Amino acid sequence: MHSLKEFFLFCSGANSSILKRTPTEINKYVGIGATIFFTGVFAAIAAGYALYTVFESYWMIIPISLLWGLMIFNLDRFIVSTMKKKGSFFRDFTSAMPRLILAVLIAIVIAKPLELKIFESEINAELVKMQQENYKEQDDLVKARYTANIDSLEADIVGLKNEINVKQLERDVLVAEAIQEADGTGGSLRRNLGPIYKTKKAAADLVQTELDDLEANNNALITLKQNRIEQLENGMSTDMEALQRVSLGGFAARLEGLERASNRSRAIFIANIFIMLLFIAVETAPVITKLILERSPYDFVLNKHEHLFEVNHKAFTSKHSSAVMSEVNFDRETIENKTKLAIEAENELANEAVRRRVEELRGQPGLSRSFLKDSRLFGS
Repeated sequence: MHSLKEFFLFCSGANSSILKRTPTEINKYVGIGATIFFTGVFAAIAAGYALYTVFESYWMIIPISLLWGLMIFNLDRFIVSTMKKKGSFFRDFTSAMPRLILAVLIAIVIAKPLELKIFESEINAELVKMQQENYKEQDDLVKARYTANIDSLEADIVGLKNEINVKQLERDVLVAEAIQEADGTGGSLRRNLGPIYKTKKAAADLVQTELDDLEANNNALITLKQNRIEQLENGMSTDMEALQRVSLGGFAARLEGLERASNRSRAIFIANIFIMLLFIAVETAPVITKLILERSPYDFVLNKHEHLFEVNHKAFTSKHSSAVMSEVNFDRETIENKTKLAIEAENELANEAVRRRVEELRGQPGLSRSFLKDSRLFGS
């Protein structure tokens, strides 16, 4: 039990030396650490299920899901351990806001795969519908490549048949008129096979001849077009059979299935929202707990420790800076003094040389005037 408590305290990211000085805070940080630990466990489970829908291999799923869970665990531990109470709610809320946003994002990432598992039966039903829709869409795309040509050929066949029907109707009318002329029921209303009948009979025979030619020509064209339609239909059937019927079951397809199920069923939609809110509440609980609670002894001791460290650091840096500035000033003043003494020594040597030169020139008056006039005491 003691080792479990120590483990949860480690999960909370709390400083053990400070907790020893504030024993009343131990239970609080044990609870925070347990929340962080189980969040990492849920993250590992969610990642494992999400990966299983893709790879379906336990040897690949287990190490990756454990790594994902450890990463989420470490991230949560970092988020909580870096939160410090400042004594002002506005300052605490401002510093906690980025952590809350990050916690919400982590909760969504963790919750979504688990939602897929919870609503697996409903999602599978939607996947069947999606698969049928996908098959129909593939079939429609294949048919669209052939339908235009087939429809055009069928329209041509109908046109050719209509031409034959029109010519047959014309022939039937002329034959009927010739028969009526022969039996006296039409035309001249006289029963005879005279010239009028012969004329009408000849016209009917001519149209019959044209009909025979038209039928021979159009039927040949109709046969060709029907053969072409049959070829197109066979090609369409072959292409449809060659389609790859990929079954839907990947992670993205399940997400879409969950969305469709939520849109179709209000109960699933509400349950989905509450599951998401539950994980958000669990994930943000440590941050919100630290945000709404008053400053505890742990916070005061931690603040005192950090303040002392900050003061000692400032004192050290100030002392070190003063020492460096003193050394710099000493070096600068030493160099300036050496330079000044060197200049004075050079001036004294120059003055002494001038005096000696003047003494040398005093015994030579004419020469000294020319040197002074040319301003050359020492020669060029």
